[in-house]
Amino acid sequence: MQYFDAIGRRKDAVARVRLTPGTGKRTANKRTMKNYLQRETLEMIIEQPLNLVGLSEKVDITVNVDGGGLSGQAGAIRLGISRALVKYNEELKPALKKEGFLTRDPRMVERKKAGQPKARKKFQFSKR
Repeated sequence: MQYFDAIGRRKDAVARVRLTPGTGKRTANKRTMKNYLQRETLEMIIEQPLNLVGLSEKVDITVNVDGGGLSGQAGAIRLGISRALVKYNEELKPALKKEGFLTRDPRMVERKKAGQPKARKKFQFSKR
């Protein structure tokens, strides 16, 4: 059976996506996508690249996703699906690129600095 693999990342989330020609079945970590993501907005985010190219009911998607929260995981899955679609058909790349689905979101959580309670918050200054 032919399949197309890709990796998507966002924040601390990493998604390994496998796209196979099929009937539109979606699974994430051996659960249905609807059951895993729990929010309709996150499901919409994942479906965006598939709806753009019109392959929503023609491919099955299996995802192993790890790290981060649900929102970051949804973004990672979307990037992984977009990259897998480009491997599936190179002609889809311009449309996906134009919508920004092939761009990796570089925003990460800033690290906590030494001698501070959080990344940017400082302890209250006392003159005496």
